[in-house]
Amino acid sequence: MSLRQVLIALGDSLVELEAAPDGLDTDIRDVVVVEPDDTPGVRPGDLALVIGARGRAALPLIKAAGRHRAAGVAVKVESPSALPLLRAAATDAGVALLAVAAEARWEQLAALVREVLDTLHGGTDDDAAEPVGDLFALAQTIAALTGGSVSIEDTASRVLAYSRSADEVDELRRLSILGRKGPEQYLAMLHEWGVYERLRTTGEVVRVEERADLGIRRRLAVGVHAGGRPLGAIWVQEGTAPLAERAEPALAGAARVVALHLVQRRSPAGTSARLRENLLAALLDGRSDAASVARQIGADPGKPVAVVAFAVRDGEPVDRTEWELRRSALAAVISVHAAAYRRSALVSQLGDRSYVLLPDLAPQAGRALLGLTQEIVGAAARHPGMRVRAGIGATVSTMDEVGASRREADRVLDAMGRDVDLDVATLADVRSQVLVSETLAVLAEQPHLRDPRLTALRDHDARHDTALASSLLAYFDALGDVRAAAARLRVHPNTLRHRVRRAAEVAGLDLDDPLLRLFASLQLRLPPDSAPR
Repeated sequence: MSLRQVLIALGDSLVELEAAPDGLDTDIRDVVVVEPDDTPGVRPGDLALVIGARGRAALPLIKAAGRHRAAGVAVKVESPSALPLLRAAATDAGVALLAVAAEARWEQLAALVREVLDTLHGGTDDDAAEPVGDLFALAQTIAALTGGSVSIEDTASRVLAYSRSADEVDELRRLSILGRKGPEQYLAMLHEWGVYERLRTTGEVVRVEERADLGIRRRLAVGVHAGGRPLGAIWVQEGTAPLAERAEPALAGAARVVALHLVQRRSPAGTSARLRENLLAALLDGRSDAASVARQIGADPGKPVAVVAFAVRDGEPVDRTEWELRRSALAAVISVHAAAYRRSALVSQLGDRSYVLLPDLAPQAGRALLGLTQEIVGAAARHPGMRVRAGIGATVSTMDEVGASRREADRVLDAMGRDVDLDVATLADVRSQVLVSETLAVLAEQPHLRDPRLTALRDHDARHDTALASSLLAYFDALGDVRAAAARLRVHPNTLRHRVRRAAEVAGLDLDDPLLRLFASLQLRLPPDSAPR
């Protein structure tokens, strides 16, 4: 995991970066604790937490970490005047320097860093699919869905992960992240009101009202359970703006997804997020039968099921790390909503697409599927730089037919990637586009099926910087209506007439031939770079 990812996950409430001589893409492999009287047991790639030596007293340990090729050191700074010396020592040693908040607890910081590393790596099974996403990414997703600041805690109220927030946080959240207890009076009230009891024994979303006199803002909370066993809780603090209208159902779905992650941490061989993801991947690839998958997720294989496929829209090029973060965020969004809709839903990622399997549907579930998919796409759009398309597969009668639903979802998504400006679609919405798209795919793979005159016309455009081919296609699409085609291209009708005549002359085309018009309107839709040379 890169130093950049660790910093993003922890946020500046705990640490601030003071030096990074090797950049932010330095790999962090493990976290270790070092003390002044110890021989540093530091290995290459470690992040060393310097305990018991603040400010200048940490200089020898920083140098020792450098000699052992550590990736970075985390130090509490006694005063701003010590920072220049610490920065210089870290730069000379070739290690990153993180300044830790003075009031932070070391054991809390160590636990959080280990959580970041463990949840990202998700175990050591190299053959397994990648995890749906780490807890910090999931906390950030829940924050986007609810409109609040999120923390995920275990049963001992230790913070496992939390969302970054530009909004105002109250004293309880600040102290929780730093590993300190909140106001005793307020915690006693939570016990008195039965909040902790409800979180421990039910899956209901609990509302906790604001206490302005204690500086505590309004909250929602939900317990995280597996098989009736409490695993922890999710807390959402309201900021300056009210929480989202659908914050409560989003939080209920999030609790089911978080439960998978926490079970995975306790028992990697159990029904974890990784196992469930592998189940769907195997089902969609035909490596597992429907009956065994249904049995493992508690679904009825004889009831209707549907697959929805999602893909991030092409945009500005991003590096691999950013792409993975977006993919992880999308999977988390899908998981939260799907779990709220169907407890036995499965989510998996194959290639650059994410799939969700929705079992136990009603025979006429189309409208509900459309609403769920639109909600997921809308939620994903709230993540910076991420726009998503979704193709909804057919609702098939049994889980044995899930392959047909997946193929239809892919067909729709393929067509949307070419020339359909929609965010969500079914085959009924884009049937013509799908059929044309698949016909174009055949043309692209079979050069002998193309008319060389149209290829020559495109070559002419490339050599002379003209637009004869695109003008001819617009003319065909408008059924010969020059004014309509010219308006679409934003040129004068006489300009379009000239281009159409010129295209016919250059390529030697008889535009009165209906079969030529039919085929030309197809071939001219191929991307220019698909033309044979």
